[in-house]
Amino acid sequence: MASPASISHLLLLFLLLLLLLLPYLAISQSNIAPGESLVAGDKKSLPWLSPSGDFALGFSQPDDKSDSFVVSIWYAKIPEKTIVWCASDTSKRPVIAPRGSKLVVTADRGLVLNDPGGGIPWKSDPIVSAVAYGYMNDTGNFVLKGRDSETLWESFDYPTDTILPEQILPNNGILSSRQSATNFSQGRFRLRLQDGKLLLRTINLPSSYANEPYYTFPATSPSVSVTGISLNDSGFLNSLHGNGQMSPLRTVSGKSPGDNYLRATLESDGVFIQYSHPKTGGNWTIDWLVPENICKTGQEKGSGICGFNRICRLDVNDRPVCECPLGFSVLDEKDEYRGCSSGPDAFVLEEITSIDWPTSDYNLLQPFTEAECKDSCLQDCMCAVAIFRDNDMCWKKKLPLSNGRIDTSLNAKAFIKGRKDGFPPQTPNPPGPNDDKKDLLILAGSVLLGSSVFVNFILIAASCLGVFMIYQNKLKKFFEDESGMDINIRSFTYKELEDATGGFEEELGRGSFGIVYKGVIAIGDSRNVVAVKKLDRSFQESEKEFKTEVIVIGQTHHKNLVRLIGYCNEGQNRLLVYEFLSNGSLASFLFEDLKPSWEQRAQIALGIGRGLLYLHEECKTQIIHCDIKPQNILLDEYYNARISDFGLAKLLISQTHTHTAIRGTRGYVAPEWFRNMPITVKVDVYSFGVLLLETICCRRSIDIEAGNEERVILADWAYDCYREGALEALVEKDEAALNDMKKLERFVRVAIWCIQEDPALRPTMKKVMLMLEGIIQVSAPPSPFAFSTISTV
Repeated sequence: MASPASISHLLLLFLLLLLLLLPYLAISQSNIAPGESLVAGDKKSLPWLSPSGDFALGFSQPDDKSDSFVVSIWYAKIPEKTIVWCASDTSKRPVIAPRGSKLVVTADRGLVLNDPGGGIPWKSDPIVSAVAYGYMNDTGNFVLKGRDSETLWESFDYPTDTILPEQILPNNGILSSRQSATNFSQGRFRLRLQDGKLLLRTINLPSSYANEPYYTFPATSPSVSVTGISLNDSGFLNSLHGNGQMSPLRTVSGKSPGDNYLRATLESDGVFIQYSHPKTGGNWTIDWLVPENICKTGQEKGSGICGFNRICRLDVNDRPVCECPLGFSVLDEKDEYRGCSSGPDAFVLEEITSIDWPTSDYNLLQPFTEAECKDSCLQDCMCAVAIFRDNDMCWKKKLPLSNGRIDTSLNAKAFIKGRKDGFPPQTPNPPGPNDDKKDLLILAGSVLLGSSVFVNFILIAASCLGVFMIYQNKLKKFFEDESGMDINIRSFTYKELEDATGGFEEELGRGSFGIVYKGVIAIGDSRNVVAVKKLDRSFQESEKEFKTEVIVIGQTHHKNLVRLIGYCNEGQNRLLVYEFLSNGSLASFLFEDLKPSWEQRAQIALGIGRGLLYLHEECKTQIIHCDIKPQNILLDEYYNARISDFGLAKLLISQTHTHTAIRGTRGYVAPEWFRNMPITVKVDVYSFGVLLLETICCRRSIDIEAGNEERVILADWAYDCYREGALEALVEKDEAALNDMKKLERFVRVAIWCIQEDPALRPTMKKVMLMLEGIIQVSAPPSPFAFSTISTV
């Protein structure tokens, strides 16, 4: 029997062992192992807490009325939710996740966000080795640890609008404001450590162009190398030096880190503020802010702190209040920083080429589309002229315009704003064989009588230029390099793209024309995720065809098409660089257990139709896609449909009345590919009809696991359901579709017209869009298989 002394010794030893193990036990309870996950909108899915419970990582709902979520970190013990970090893309735009999205820790890819459609809108790359666990620590930093406890990834390296104690903002690091407290979209203000200087700038949204700083923190000695900025536990903002020393940029009376939460946030109104909050309760209080009077900060260009045509004043907390002057109203209630307007409806734009006023601009928007440029000028009452140059630059000019000049070397369009009654009406009569000179004289006379002196001067100059071009019969081709390639599309070397893709490591998908890889390239000051398509051998055979098709693709711009950024034409290597779309392909969105809503599917179908209409009838060179299928329809961050791989088949000129090898994918290929028939735009109409049925029914065109033989071929089954008046079978228990039977029947009828085996019976894409949008009636379609029945008799 053990003595009381020995028992007490054993108890003491046990207690000492327990004390040694407590820290490890506390850490292990906070570890998140690979496979653990959180679900957006699921109340049973609890956030991951730090050991003290001070911080949490999970899904937040910026607006209680919406059904969107962001992956975020917040203070878990403060009643009013204060978010200090959210998952963002490379352009600092928060990644919006729909209800049902899942955040999971994986061993090979780190922290991964999966949407309900199976897409991966965000993940915590780069991960260089296996993840052992994730960990939410008490500094507000979520880290991923390897097997040897090395840090593989941490949220502190990817700040959004807030910096916390112990967090370092490195050289070229950026904080971006939100649009508002509940709108997590990228705001107009940016804080950046650039070349050792901490700068506050405005951004010309929706482009990414940064204006001159409106506030610069006091600089350290020029001889000192600044490597980063940090906020310490007492609320001091310090610059970190290369020699290991630091110097204060901003100081306050010392705060006890044990008693207060501290953060420094770039607010949506452009003020950078350091806050403190007692851990025992109370509210956030301001320790310091910069600039102290943001209304007095001036900029030569840009819209200022409040936006165009607004007035800035300070409230009692030294925060800006922005107001419209008398007679003006806010342009966009959802984004007040777009400024105020006296009403754009009375104005129109007149287009003139090869003219510029190089010294009169007050705002640059880049990258920007032509349509966005025109709309921005119409909405801005200070804008007299917008110059759209080089396919992505929009220069807005104000009066008085100076140094105006005609320059035929410009790759530019001038959009001159005038009142609707200020430009002469266009005659509806078709021009006759000798009408060129008459039209110029009529135009000149009409403008002289009805327009201002300023517009008269411009149009007379343009008319003279037009007469010169007509008589010379020469319209030069501008802005081409020695290869005839449009220089607005960037030319890459093979080595650049190999480095950008990490040696073509991460494969995004395979298609009819090659393999697509994910990459990251630098454009200006930002790093952009791109999709690099490595074309297969069929394109390596013909250099001339490749050049022709790249030129056509580069000149093709539409909101429902994937944008081409650049190309590589080096030896046997032919590659195309496209913008990267975060929500993946339509295939991954449609063919999953959790169906997209009926409204989403209808909008996606309309978007695809508009893109095809543009390719067939509205772009400069008519294009037949030849491989329309869900895998070639990509979805952007707002789930808008964007057609990819257009222009990679032969162009219409070489396809018409030519019998070529079959292009396309089984199930979507028009019958004329298999017969001795010419290939026209109607092959795309057929494929669109099949795709429309798939979008309606959320199932593949050929499904051998459909349950019974009648349902294997979607086109057959859909026509049977239509003929028997049983359309509800196509959407099963989709209540929204069942409550919208008129649209459902209209879409099914249009799809059946599109898949007619006789190409002559298929409508054009223009007529398809008019029918889908309900502008014209959709008559009852015949059997789509009548052509094959006749042919076999």
